[in-house]
Amino acid sequence: MTSTIRLWPASRIASPMRTVGIVMAASIALTACHGDDDNAPPAPSSNVLPSFIKSAVTTQSYDGNTDDLLTAGLGKTGLALATAPAIANPAQPTAAELRRVAIWSNYRALVDMSASGGYGRFWGPNVDLNGNDTLGEGKIAGKEYLAFADDGTGAQNVSMLVQIPASFNADQPCIVTATSSGSRGVYGAISAAGEWGLKRGCAVAYTDKGSGNGAHELSTNRVTLIDGTLQDASAAGKASLFTANLSGGALASFNAQFPNRYAFKHAHSQQNPEQDWGKNTLQAIQFAYWALNDSYGSLNGSTRTVRYKSGSITTIAASVSNGGGASLAAAEQDTSGLITAVVVGEPQINLRLATQVSVAQGGVPVGAFGKPLADYMTLANMLQPCAALAPAATGAPYLTTLPLATTTAIRTARCASLAASGVIAGTDLTTQAVNALALLHQNGYQTDSDLLQAPMWDSQAVPAVALTYANAYARASVADNLCNFSFGTTSAAGAAGVTPAVSPMLTVFGNGNGVPPTNGINLVYNAGASGAVDHRLATANASYAGAACLRAQWTNGALTGSVDAIRVNANLHGKPTIIVQGRADALVPINHASRPYLGMNQLTEGSASKLSFYEVTNAQHFDAFLSVAGFDTRFVPLHYYNLQALNLMWSHLKSGTPLPPSQVIHTTPRGGEPGAAPALSAANLPAIAASPGANAITAGGGAVNVPD
Repeated sequence: MTSTIRLWPASRIASPMRTVGIVMAASIALTACHGDDDNAPPAPSSNVLPSFIKSAVTTQSYDGNTDDLLTAGLGKTGLALATAPAIANPAQPTAAELRRVAIWSNYRALVDMSASGGYGRFWGPNVDLNGNDTLGEGKIAGKEYLAFADDGTGAQNVSMLVQIPASFNADQPCIVTATSSGSRGVYGAISAAGEWGLKRGCAVAYTDKGSGNGAHELSTNRVTLIDGTLQDASAAGKASLFTANLSGGALASFNAQFPNRYAFKHAHSQQNPEQDWGKNTLQAIQFAYWALNDSYGSLNGSTRTVRYKSGSITTIAASVSNGGGASLAAAEQDTSGLITAVVVGEPQINLRLATQVSVAQGGVPVGAFGKPLADYMTLANMLQPCAALAPAATGAPYLTTLPLATTTAIRTARCASLAASGVIAGTDLTTQAVNALALLHQNGYQTDSDLLQAPMWDSQAVPAVALTYANAYARASVADNLCNFSFGTTSAAGAAGVTPAVSPMLTVFGNGNGVPPTNGINLVYNAGASGAVDHRLATANASYAGAACLRAQWTNGALTGSVDAIRVNANLHGKPTIIVQGRADALVPINHASRPYLGMNQLTEGSASKLSFYEVTNAQHFDAFLSVAGFDTRFVPLHYYNLQALNLMWSHLKSGTPLPPSQVIHTTPRGGEPGAAPALSAANLPAIAASPGANAITAGGGAVNVPD
């Protein structure tokens, strides 16, 4: 059953006279029962929709059979299928079909779905909270509430979603946040945090944090709505998930010069959405409170009463990557007790670093630490193709559809361009590559991630993030074509401007991740040797001039103000917190994230700190890559430890079990032949130790020392 509840902010839900009438009626009733007893209980307050909710609230109930909260009716088996759920009419997907595709796509994007890697055995809808295969297909009945948070302009339109499972215990309420990772849509953290919360019987508070998967097809002027369906931008108005700031003659002129291009919310909203990720996470919790009161508060006339007052529900802020960083930011901003505890994985976080903070491994200072994403990502985008040719990177997993000869030529030309520009030294290819990799080490990248420099660029993860964030921090319009880049459809040969046979907009809500290349929309370099072409093929050196331009956006100070606006202080106000990250992370290097965050937190909170940090060897950023040959043999799933951390936190909150101290967890890779690694087993994944001994990570006075 679907319904739309026309509930609006407090200023619009009722007239003052109606509100007074309700209060008077309640007062009369209490007087009749208690006379003039001053000790009579106060009249219950009405459940008022938070003022930041600017749209109608849509609700949907799921029976847990034909459709459900966790798997969209697909179950454990359907989620494991390599092909996306079918759409009856591909030219006009329904909201329900797009939701199903979005859940299928987002679930698979964050965990290893291969059976030998652990899906269905260590995690998955069928696996209970004790790690046992007892839940069958794992479908979960319940209810969803969906709405936009906004400032009234329609320019933000942050998606808010609350899932309340049928197993929710109204007398022992709990909330888990699942702020989207990356630039994904509102279901972006469903496997990372949503699943665990639903299995616990907790309400799950999701948000796309204003950088979600909103796209604008400029050639047709179509935009996505909150449910993923499409509408003309003019007709959609403020109901659009995102509409580019480009209309009328300017839009026509842009389309004539740059046909079949797309604007994306994170890159082109001109909002610098990252500065509000913490606030958005707190808003999601407030929306969850309202939804729970709407479901479980008593009826008082035509409204529900407040059963759960702010801060009264056990709430764990949880997610990974950008969602993890948003959770930490929310905990820092929370001074009213909305968040009880925090559990995050591989958080992308930008620190306001004190000079007292230092990071060492095995007693040796690391090359660099605490740099913001705008710095290390634009540097990696320049260097990685060349560093991939260093001897230390030999045998790296291959993550590109380009032929090996093409990739090798790109890498060779990039080395020559870097040397010619004075970024690296060397007159021969090997020396240049070694210099490029050494420069990454000097800037905080671990030697543990040497084999990942190639696939991080080849998969286009780093180029995509570098461009998207440079645009966001610059508050650039799509019409700016920052550094001559744009997002567009391309031909088989890479030429931009082609009209696609099937518009990617039709399924971008379901299949897209908010950061092109995605769902057939590619990263285009407009100033290629033969015009606008896929950035990898536009020039012999893979659009080096564009990459250098993105780097200059940081080094020349153009992005400083926006980056300063997103920095955090690592003051968690004594909240119990667990951070988990892989030592080999090559997207968000551990030296720029978890390690310095621990140091800054210890410096800020001292003995009041309740932060534990678990560093996992042989773990990297993308568990979804673990089914790829070469990843399967070398790396272990970080998701396994995220789940263990959530269980440890639950035990701490409910039973008082002490949290294990900060430590390094030394795992054992599966080994074997690439693409045919033996099945993951408990022997690969040692437990988080209550007493880590020599593996303990120490932090004091801002100084962090991580054992080898």
